Parts: sequence; C-alpha cells; structure tokens
Amino acid sequence: MKNRSHLMATYAEPTVTFVSGSGTTLIDDQGKEYLDFLCGLAVTSLGHARPEVTSAIADQANTLSHVSNLFANELGPEVADLIDGLLTTATGTSGRVFLCNSGAEANECALKLARRVQPGKHAVITTLDSFHGRTLATLTATGQPAKHEPFQPLPEGFSYVPFGDLTAMKARLAIGDVAAVLVECIQAEGGVNVPEKGYLSGVEAACREAGALFMVDEVQAGLGRTGQWFSFQDEGLTPDVVTMAKALGNGFPVGACWAKADVADCFGPGDHGSTFGGQPLAMAAVKATLATMIDIDAPNAAASASAHLVSSLSDLDGIVAVRGRGLLLGAVLSAPVAGAVAASALKDGLIVNAVRPDVIRLTPPLTVSSEEIDEAVRRLGVILHETMGSTQS
Repeated sequence: MKNRSHLMATYAEPTVTFVSGSGTTLIDDQGKEYLDFLCGLAVTSLGHARPEVTSAIADQANTLSHVSNLFANELGPEVADLIDGLLTTATGTSGRVFLCNSGAEANECALKLARRVQPGKHAVITTLDSFHGRTLATLTATGQPAKHEPFQPLPEGFSYVPFGDLTAMKARLAIGDVAAVLVECIQAEGGVNVPEKGYLSGVEAACREAGALFMVDEVQAGLGRTGQWFSFQDEGLTPDVVTMAKALGNGFPVGACWAKADVADCFGPGDHGSTFGGQPLAMAAVKATLATMIDIDAPNAAASASAHLVSSLSDLDGIVAVRGRGLLLGAVLSAPVAGAVAASALKDGLIVNAVRPDVIRLTPPLTVSSEEIDEAVRRLGVILHETMGSTQS
C-alpha cells in the first residue's frame, strides 16, 4: 500500500488497495479478487468498468471535458431531459434540473431552493438517523447529533423528528415556520430503516396542509436500486423536490436536484451555481449510465436479483431479519457483531459494510448474477457461523 501520510485523516486507515474491477469483481494490488456487494456505497450500479460508460467517458475526454456554465454545452440539456423524463413518469409533473457533483451538493441546492420558495419561512424538518451529506448545511440536516458536536455552531433552522412518527412530524409542522421537509424513504446510512406503509404519504399530506415543500433524498435509494426508478414510487408519492447522485454516473462524481417547474422557477441567475456542474465529461457518463439502465430495465433487474438475495440471506443462521427493498438491503444480525463480520468478509473476498452494530448493508450491482449471489451468501454464512460461534464460546 502506498504511503498515505499526505492525505487528511478523514477516513480510517484502509486495509486494502483496489486497482481494477469488472462487473461485480474488484481486484486489489496483490491480485486478489473480491465480490463487491457494496458498490462503492450504491454507486457502481451497472458494475465496475461498464463498457458503455467507460467508452462514453473516453470519447468525451478526447472531445471536450469542460467549459464554464457561462456558456452552454450540448450534453447538459440532454441529461436534464432524461432525468426529467424519469421523474415526470414517476410524479406526473414535469420539472427542471440543477446539475452538480455529489449528493451533498444536490441536497444543498434543495435546501437553498426551499428558502427561496418560502419567503419568511426558513425551517427544514428532517428525521433522526437520517443522512444528507457532510457540508455544514447537509451535516446539520443529517439527524445524527453525535456527528454535529465537533462542528458547532452549525447553521440555524433545522429540526429533527423520529423517523416513522407522523404525529411528531405534524406537531412540528403546525408551528408554522417550516419551509420544507427533507426525508429519505429508506434510511440507508441510518441502518436500512423502512417506515410502516402510510407514513410517507402521511408526511406528504401534512406538508401540503402546512404549505411546506415535500423533498425526497434519493441519493442512495434512487435510480432503480429499490426495484423502482425512485423509492418514493412505492407509496405513489409526488415530491416537490428530488435529489440524486451515487448511481447517476456509475462511479463518475455527479449529482442532480430536480424540482417541479413552479418550484424550480423561484431560482434565478446567480441564486445558485457550480463550476463543474453539468460539464461535458460528467454528462457523458450520466447519459451513458441512464441509457444503459433504461436498456436493461434496471428496476426490474434489481427486483429480480433481490428476491433471490433476500431469500438466501433469510436462510442463514445468525440473520434474524432482512430489511430494505430491491438491492438496498440490511441484514439484521442476532448479535452486535456487524463490524467483525464485515472485516472477516473482506479478508474472505466479500465486500459489505456495517451500518449499525447489528446490521450489515448489502448493495450489490443491479447486474449481479445468481451465481454471484450464491457465492456471496455462502461466504457470509461461513463467516457468521465462525463469528457467532466465537462470541458464544
């Protein structure tokens, strides 16, 4: 492993260095192969080195990589049309797109838009155990107080209510100062938490009654991963604002914030911007990624693979529940040993991660094969048996 002394220590010291990948397989600097059931945190949904995407990036790099947003490029409007097409189908309403570089930036756009739409109102409600980013505003929006403490004082105007508690949400909305509610339909970083049916539709109805925007963070759950293009479709929701990133460029850093046309129109020139947002190289990656996802029917691929993976995981000793939807899954363990299981899995060539002491997250590519699922589950079963046995001895 190369010397990392000149990198800021914002991550724990890694134990593996990856140098290449193809499909569901990653290869480290020692030539060892791994089954990637984390996908860079639900990013490489089409698998590593997907030919359609890598070719598009290479071709564009040889043509035009960047121009300022003071000028136009051909690809940005095409990508915006693709994103709006998916969301118009999902919501029944056309909108507009702001193109940026990450999920945090997409959520920053949403938070600024909420204040621009609602003069005199500035509060944003999010839920406990949510995750919306690491910038100061999106960190504050993240409903994990322990992450806030080192960076106080944080921006004002954020409130948190328990995820799944509609009564608490309505009570906070009733105060009257709320510009927007920002919510994940599935809390991925929070433990792959799924609320009871009716909660999210209740939140939307409460937002309408209170005159607050209903904003959905689809950064990890969106773009086919849950078995639908967007996780909010499970309850037939019609959000005013939708944010996305991760899978959007299949590994190329890119994000987007979509808003209904009447909401988006509250932004004018100078209200928001991004030097690299919508640049041709990123847009080539997104255009190829979305076209490929549409071609393979990504939501159906995720749903099909999910049925096999959930069934197989549920049969393992040591797993008491599997929660989530599609290929955004949390395996709930019978003991708080998720960290040890994830570490052992990595040594055995299987990449998963612990999002709670008793929850392992699995987010394989939407293109994962039945044979790869069988092998991953086999390895995990052995590791669970060894780990659970050691904790009981």
